[in-house]
Amino acid sequence: MKSLDDIFDAVRKGIDSRSLKAEPAGLYDPIDYIVSIGGKRIRPALCLLTYSLFKDELDDSVLTPALALEIFHAFTLLHDDIMDKADMRRGHETVHKKWNENTAILSGDVMSIKAYEWLCHAGEEKLPAVLNLFNRTAAQVCEGQQYDMDFEDIPAIPMKDYIMMIGLKTSALIACAARMGAILAGADRKSAQALYDYGWMLGIAFQITDDYLDVYGDSKVFGKNTGGDITNNKKSWLLVESLSRASELQREKIFKIMEMPASEAPEKIREMMAMYDELGIRRLAEMAIEEYYNRALYALKPLSLSEAGYAGLKEYAVRITYRKK
Repeated sequence: MKSLDDIFDAVRKGIDSRSLKAEPAGLYDPIDYIVSIGGKRIRPALCLLTYSLFKDELDDSVLTPALALEIFHAFTLLHDDIMDKADMRRGHETVHKKWNENTAILSGDVMSIKAYEWLCHAGEEKLPAVLNLFNRTAAQVCEGQQYDMDFEDIPAIPMKDYIMMIGLKTSALIACAARMGAILAGADRKSAQALYDYGWMLGIAFQITDDYLDVYGDSKVFGKNTGGDITNNKKSWLLVESLSRASELQREKIFKIMEMPASEAPEKIREMMAMYDELGIRRLAEMAIEEYYNRALYALKPLSLSEAGYAGLKEYAVRITYRKK
């Protein structure tokens, strides 16, 4: 079985070896830009990792479809950043800030098309299952984004609705990566489902960690300005949990903070963090992250894994859950 370092190295080399430059430059330069500034690349790595549980050699029939997941993910980020009015992505200007919104939308569209082109490198026998999985996942990501936007107009949402939303928006593509690797390796349905469930739970842990780092992370390490979720009244795990635990008086104070304009961001962030401290939200978030990390590992129980296979999946889970950026 391939080591996790070898797998991430294969992803890096795979992306570096595929030129995304073309004409017109105004369309393709933003694509090359967003891919070249890197990212965690956890989705193609997970696809290759689950594949390597069953097969040793990473040929084009798995590597290129795995990289399609990264191109699709990057496409969603271009559109996400426009919707969120984000200025920074991975420590660099977002595409719509560096170019403009129309360019970001059109370049994103091409990236979506490119993802399908790369998926088609899967062998003829596996391609129908791969496309069926990917199509369902792509729709789920869009559904999650719509719920995310819908929730912006609702003062408080139940935690179950938040978990449902991030499951669609974040977990679905991570779970897809895990299942796709198993499908491409010819794994049985039971194994593929167990790996899908592992990826889904990890996606929840991953997103709660993202919400946590937005407030408590180091912006120089995290690659984004911290406190952005607070400034934009984003329905993060921290805000949803705060509203569910707050007294009536505390809820009124939280809503008052949310009414503060973005122009008062530093004070708004300070006041909301003070409320989080009052409600013990930081520790509760850490406990929730640990809970979903453990659920991910529990999902692996139906699998008959080698010691090395389980260790690789556990190492991957640690890397994406207990991270600093």
